[in-house]
Amino acid sequence: MDLKDRSERIKAKARELGFLGCGMAKAEFLPQEATRLEQWLHAGKHGQMGYMANHFDLRTDPRQLVPGARSVISLAYNYHTPGRQVDPEAPKLSTYAYGRDYHKVLKQRMKPLMAYITEEFGQVAMRCFTDSAPVLEKAWAERAGIGWRGKHSLVIRKGQGSYFFLAEIILDLELAPDAPVIDHCGTCRRCIDACPTQAITPHSVDGGRCISYLTIELKEAIPTEMAGKLENWAFGCDICQQVCPWNRFSTPHHEPQFLPRPAVMGLSREEWHGMTEVVFDRLFEGSAVKRTKYAGLQRNLRFLREGR
Repeated sequence: MDLKDRSERIKAKARELGFLGCGMAKAEFLPQEATRLEQWLHAGKHGQMGYMANHFDLRTDPRQLVPGARSVISLAYNYHTPGRQVDPEAPKLSTYAYGRDYHKVLKQRMKPLMAYITEEFGQVAMRCFTDSAPVLEKAWAERAGIGWRGKHSLVIRKGQGSYFFLAEIILDLELAPDAPVIDHCGTCRRCIDACPTQAITPHSVDGGRCISYLTIELKEAIPTEMAGKLENWAFGCDICQQVCPWNRFSTPHHEPQFLPRPAVMGLSREEWHGMTEVVFDRLFEGSAVKRTKYAGLQRNLRFLREGR
């Protein structure tokens, strides 16, 4: 079996398992990404995400994560939903947090693909990841032809948009690499102009100013200079994706575990601001929102209330 046929069989299985996209790249050191990451860190654009400065060698070379790795399989998994929260005045959740935590779901979805690889090609050393280890997911998605890096720094697929999660399988099986795709952002700068905190510069984000960082990653008080700029986002932010012209092509996902939770979607503004810890634990069990913990969500809600 030649490398191309091997790769095509894996891609066909990935489509059968519900993945939006699947591409291959050679496992090797990422020189351009290493330089970009180093400059980003040196400029302090990671805010208080100190972990981003850790394991630099692992982030820039997948062979450090899987010794002998020869390929990286990049996967895209759709999470787009047209549903919206019932109360337009309610504090807002990023779309990706409407259902079950994606870390749990994508690991479940990758296991059958890994089992298939073993069945078809014998004993293969491999590990799977989804935003859970020092892996430069966007770089591998670009290299594997999943899409191009938009000006908001997210990966975009032509005709499908950017509402998808990325995941990877790093393995010691040689596969035919895919070619990167062309950047189709052109002169558009809607995401840059729409960002209320001016966090976006072409193809990069100042993490310390991003609403998603401020409402999820930041553990201290939200800077007072951001008062009135969060546009009612309590967990994450979708503004740069909402204004992206490519997302008019996004189609609803077919993942039952990503279905919006009716009890969450129906919360009124008053119910959000009056939420107890018992209610928080019940509503967000198994959800990515648990990452902020109750105290973090309350901090966000207080900031929104005081900044209105």
